[in-house]
Amino acid sequence: MSVPTPAAAMAIRDSLEEEVLIALVRAAWLAAERSNAVTAAVGLSPSQYNVLRILRAAGREGLSCTEIGTRMVTRDSDLTRLMSGLARAGLVVRGTDATDRRRSTNRITAEGRALLRRLDRDVPEAAKQTLGHLGRARLTALRDLLVTFAPPQLSELT
Repeated sequence: MSVPTPAAAMAIRDSLEEEVLIALVRAAWLAAERSNAVTAAVGLSPSQYNVLRILRAAGREGLSCTEIGTRMVTRDSDLTRLMSGLARAGLVVRGTDATDRRRSTNRITAEGRALLRRLDRDVPEAAKQTLGHLGRARLTALRDLLVTFAPPQLSELT
């Protein structure tokens, strides 16, 4: 028995854009499944993992919630709540900016960095298991298409 594509199962035949959108959403969901399982095993949601990686890259200066939000892979409706949870877990520390007391700054803790080091091998390995069969040329082409579709500055427009 042949299983139809999701678009075919919904009888979408007249809109290539809608067909591609459905395939893209399904592919993104499938691609994230394995790496999300890796982060869930250590008690992190994908958004929490993303925040920790952003803060690690930011270094000692840290970032405000607004700055973190512009760097996120996906938007989180309540970044303040997410940051509070990471702070309660001891993975980030929140403080007041020395030059602007109105600005809150978030920094990753040594415990947060240690947790990321534990995941630094497993998450890329999960991505390799999920996408490696495509080969380097196809992966490069796919990355280039996706970056063209959703450039980093796009998040600033919406």
